[in-house]
Amino acid sequence: MEGKMRGYAMMDVNKTDWVEKDIPQISPMGALLKPMAVAICTTDIKMVKGMFGPKHNRILGHEAVAEVIEVGSMVKLYKPGDKVIVPAVVPEWGAIASQEGYAQHSNGENGAWLYSNLIDGVFSDYFACPEADANLIPLPENIKPEHATMLCDMVPPGFTSVELAGVNFGDTVLIIGIGGVGLMATAASYMRGAGTIITVGRRQISKDLAKKYGADYVIDYTKGEIYEQVMEITGGKPVDCVCVCGGTAESSYTTAFRCVKPGGKIGSVISIAATDKISISGAINAGMNDKMIIGAGMYTGRAKLGKLAKLMETGRLDVKPLVTHVYHGWDELPDAVQIMTDKPDVLIKPVVVFD
Repeated sequence: MEGKMRGYAMMDVNKTDWVEKDIPQISPMGALLKPMAVAICTTDIKMVKGMFGPKHNRILGHEAVAEVIEVGSMVKLYKPGDKVIVPAVVPEWGAIASQEGYAQHSNGENGAWLYSNLIDGVFSDYFACPEADANLIPLPENIKPEHATMLCDMVPPGFTSVELAGVNFGDTVLIIGIGGVGLMATAASYMRGAGTIITVGRRQISKDLAKKYGADYVIDYTKGEIYEQVMEITGGKPVDCVCVCGGTAESSYTTAFRCVKPGGKIGSVISIAATDKISISGAINAGMNDKMIIGAGMYTGRAKLGKLAKLMETGRLDVKPLVTHVYHGWDELPDAVQIMTDKPDVLIKPVVVFD
């Protein structure tokens, strides 16, 4: 497909604007897509602020539900008119890293995070998806596009953190940060049979949703040190595992390390920018206590995310409460970006729908 399109781009640090570009061309295994709904991510805001390095004239966005417009000659599973969910991470599945089980790092460290990072993102009239058969997920008929965007980059990292932390039946799990990702980690921990779920957050909407998704306790970090509040709940016993889904890298890692038991795992899915600092303190013999921190990109791909889509399709996972603000049309996209920048207390996730 030839022609021009419009996109909402990062022009420079702290500067965004609309740009006109050529419609992207697709590979034989790729697909050209037209957005039906896009969601705004905290990472988009961090990018505009320059926390992932300078980007110029780069179209933003990495969370979209879309209609297939055109497919490459080698695509077998999709055709024009199909409705699909597009993961935020779209690997090259034949890469060595993918074959070794780390598809999110195909083409180098975090190399599968293409949209808005290495190529133009999804805040545009059209965008391309590489290896469509392996990366795209069919949109379930009973899921609205605005709700399905939660499978792009909210549900997967939340569930990933729980797998990384090794949450098992009866475990006491601590979840630091209960934005959209942390709330999905709460839901996943509950599904996995955690015995006690302790979450950390400040905003009332997050506290209420954490309870809805299965939290037994919600700690407010503005009311005192997290570690002390956790110890009060557990009777002085460390937790079995920790999911780091929010906060700063420095404070969240230190807290997680202090709270988890020897032999326990910390699963982290927070993005760490070049300007962030990480330190681990407050523990005796911190280098000798058999505690493991695993920081990973979210799991992705049709096999993995297709199963998470099934949880949504069957009603076992209700993501609708995550979508707190819905906008309509490209003209309202800047407003959605702005509200994610401002992050009022009533916000979880803003989505723009193209009716």
